[in-house]
Amino acid sequence: MSNVTLLGLLEAEPGAFVSGEEISKKLNVSRTAIWKQVRKLEAEGYVIEATPRLGYRLKDKPSRLTIQELLPKLNTNSFGRNIRVHAVVGSTQDELRALAEQGAPEGTLVIAEQQTSGRGRMGRAWVSPAGKGVWMSLLLRPIVPLPLTPQLTLLAAVALSRAITRVVPLEIGIKWPNDLLVNGRKISGILLESAAEDERLRYVIVGLGISVNLDAEDYPEELLQKAVSLKMAAGHAISRSDLIAAVLEQFEQLYALYQEQGFAPIRALWEAHSVTLNRPVTLYTPQGVIEGVPRGLDDMGGLQVELSDGNIRTVYSAEVGAGG
Repeated sequence: MSNVTLLGLLEAEPGAFVSGEEISKKLNVSRTAIWKQVRKLEAEGYVIEATPRLGYRLKDKPSRLTIQELLPKLNTNSFGRNIRVHAVVGSTQDELRALAEQGAPEGTLVIAEQQTSGRGRMGRAWVSPAGKGVWMSLLLRPIVPLPLTPQLTLLAAVALSRAITRVVPLEIGIKWPNDLLVNGRKISGILLESAAEDERLRYVIVGLGISVNLDAEDYPEELLQKAVSLKMAAGHAISRSDLIAAVLEQFEQLYALYQEQGFAPIRALWEAHSVTLNRPVTLYTPQGVIEGVPRGLDDMGGLQVELSDGNIRTVYSAEVGAGG
C-alpha cells in the first residue's frame, strides 16, 4: 500500500469518514497495515481523525514550501537568493556545510520541511515535524576575527525577534544568548557552527528553527511547559513563507549594519529585547555556578554579571537558570 493510494481514498471523501472495513477491502490489507500507513501520513504532516465505528477522515494537509512561492516575497540582495528546499533531511546544517565546502556564496539558504536529526545548542535534539515549522540554515562568509564569532549569535537573535514581530504581533524576549521566548516559553532555536583555518573564519552556518504552526500534541509532554509555537501563542496559523522572507530581510539589514558599524548597534538592540538583564539569575558555566544580576553585554558579546559583592564578571558560555 502506498501513501497515494490511502490518501486518494481519504481525499475522495472530503470531510467524510471512510470506514476501516472499506479501506481494508479496497486495498486488500489488514487493519494493522492501515493504521501503520495512517501514522506515516501523520508523520508527513497530514492530520487524520480516527474514530471507532466511523473510520478515518482527512482533516488537514501539510502546507508545502516552494521556491516559486518564496522568491517573489524576498526583499533581499543576496540572502535567500541561492536556495534549496528539501522534503526531508537529517539536518539542514549538514546539508549547507556540504554546499559551503563546495564554494556556495554567502546568503545560500537550505530549508527542510522535516528534519530527522535536527539539533540545538549543547547537542540537544530539536523537535521539527513536517510542514509545521521553519527549519533552515543560512550561510555567512563574514570578514571578522575568529574570537568575535559569538557576536553573530546575538545578531541572529535580534534579527529573528524583529522578523517575527513584523509577521505576528507577539511580545518576544531574548534569553541570553539567543533563545526567543513568548511568556517564558521557547519558540525558536539558533545554532551557529563555524569553520576556521589558520585563525581565519572561513564561513558560519546559522541554523534557525522556528516553531511556527505546531500544535500541543506535536511536542513531547515534558517540553510543553517550556516550549510553544507561534500558532499556539497567537491563536491562528502563520504563513511560513512570509516569516522566512521577513527573517532574511531583517538578517541581511542587521548583518550589513554590523559590517559597517561593528557590534555597538547590535548590542544596543539585543539589550533592548533582552529578558535576562537586571534580574537575578543562576548561570551554569563550564567553570562552575555563578549567581548574580546581568547588567549588559561587553564589546565581545559576553554577559556582564554583577556579583553579590558588586564586582562584575563577564561570562561567555553558560546555561541560564532562574530569572533569565
